[in-house]
Amino acid sequence: MTSFTIMIDTGADLPQEYIDEHNIAVIPIPFHLDGKQHSGGMWQEVSDKEFYDALGSGSVAGTALINPETFVQVFTDYARRGEALLVITLSSGLSGTYQNSTIALADVKDEYPDCKIQVIDSSNAAGGTGLVAVLAVKKRAGGLSLEETAKWLDEKKQSCFALFTVDDLMYLHRGGRLSSLSAIAGSIIGIKPLLNMSPDGTLKLKEKARGRKGSLDKLFSQMSRSLEPGVELDTIVISHSNCLQDAQMLAEHIKSAITVREIKIVMMSPVIGAHVGPGCVALFFEADMIRTQYEAKFYGK
Repeated sequence: MTSFTIMIDTGADLPQEYIDEHNIAVIPIPFHLDGKQHSGGMWQEVSDKEFYDALGSGSVAGTALINPETFVQVFTDYARRGEALLVITLSSGLSGTYQNSTIALADVKDEYPDCKIQVIDSSNAAGGTGLVAVLAVKKRAGGLSLEETAKWLDEKKQSCFALFTVDDLMYLHRGGRLSSLSAIAGSIIGIKPLLNMSPDGTLKLKEKARGRKGSLDKLFSQMSRSLEPGVELDTIVISHSNCLQDAQMLAEHIKSAITVREIKIVMMSPVIGAHVGPGCVALFFEADMIRTQYEAKFYGK
């Protein structure tokens, strides 16, 4: 069996204990809060409560790209050691992380043409990118090579669904992830918007629900209609931005209706939280169809 390292960025929102258990490497996406940059990309200098309380009080947060030079340094280290590396990035439809990593890889291959490094665009975000990484871990454990795992993920990722409900779409609009028209349409008092990760890896406003319970119920119904009756799921990831009780409520709803081996509930890092704001709940799972089929069947696209 050919061993290889799996690397994620901090937009993947995997639990630290899972990262440690499976020896996953992490490259941080910098974020800033009220002008102060936190290059660690996670919670080293600001706690989750402090971060989301600050957003709720009007503080401004954002993210910066990992520059190609940083990727070059990391990839060069692996190439010099002759170690194989699979990099799984935040969706290219939401971030330039994937683009910068491929630019860097091309430079490194000029010097180390035989290096065994591959980069995968997860076409996902938050726990969805984490779910793609979980699948990579399982394939690696099953004996697949770097090349085989990368090929399988490229084919599988469009079946990895990402469904979001947020309290305020203006965070996504302010960060350039949603049009102003969609943001205004989803900001009616008492109406909770639901967004799906589209086939092109961007977030699109698809439906609305009344109230928090209504939006969580709608997340469940969106998931259910993408699955075959009686299906058994291996892993579901639920991410939340400082609303653990809502995430737990959704998890209990799912467990009461669907056979699931494991549900991972994770806090969204500032990398994602900066763009969705407090009160976001997101659901990530393997569907029984791909995104284009889902869009065509339920949204006529």
